[in-house]
Amino acid sequence: MKKTVTDLHERPHEVKIRNTDVILASGYKPRSELNPLYESFGLFDVASPQAINTFCDKLEASAEQREIMVKYGNAMDGLAKYLTRMLAKSYELADHDICKEWPSQFRISKYHFNPETVGKNGLITHTDPGFLTIVHGDDNVGGLEAMDHSSGTYFPINTSPNTLTVNLGDMAKIWSNGRLCNVKHRVQCKEAKMRITISTFLLIPMDEVVEPPSEFVDAEHPRLYKPISDGELRKIRLSNNMHDGESFQFITLK
Repeated sequence: MKKTVTDLHERPHEVKIRNTDVILASGYKPRSELNPLYESFGLFDVASPQAINTFCDKLEASAEQREIMVKYGNAMDGLAKYLTRMLAKSYELADHDICKEWPSQFRISKYHFNPETVGKNGLITHTDPGFLTIVHGDDNVGGLEAMDHSSGTYFPINTSPNTLTVNLGDMAKIWSNGRLCNVKHRVQCKEAKMRITISTFLLIPMDEVVEPPSEFVDAEHPRLYKPISDGELRKIRLSNNMHDGESFQFITLK
């Protein structure tokens, strides 16, 4: 899969921009003033062969690359849903099969690191807007860092080869009534090598209003947030240029 996505990133710009949005901000992201070392493709609904074929058609992928992406997409979507079911089950919820109809999205990223960028941000501090994220990192180039919730300091996410990193996003915090943390993280340029990563985001459907199960709300744990959909919270994030959880000020109950 890494060989496939590395090849896709070699496409010329006029081909890359064919990867347009299916949902808000789900398509190609070119290098920008905010993240000048970072670009990425987006693929919404990775468990759908039709969605993958459309993505591959636009980027002129080969038949072999399509087959690889279909298999990888099914595997990662299945893993994300399995982890979410186990998380819900650990809280002994009456309904722990909460994510059966939830879609997953790929974010296929390339970091343009070079000797002049060592020590700089590869990707600014942010939280993920979805529910759960699985990061297939680069075994040869690190740089992912997470923020300690209590101290505000960063620590490196050092993984062994062929391992995955899992973190939770904004929707998990809302769904759990604050019991789960939306992890603030960033990518730093540690060395002058290209970095390729594949992130799988498990998303709650854009128009589905999210509020905590009854098991998460009681006299000692009053409701913390207004009911809101993933799509609505994304609009707040984008329209206010918010990246690392500041959007919660608009939905926190007083």
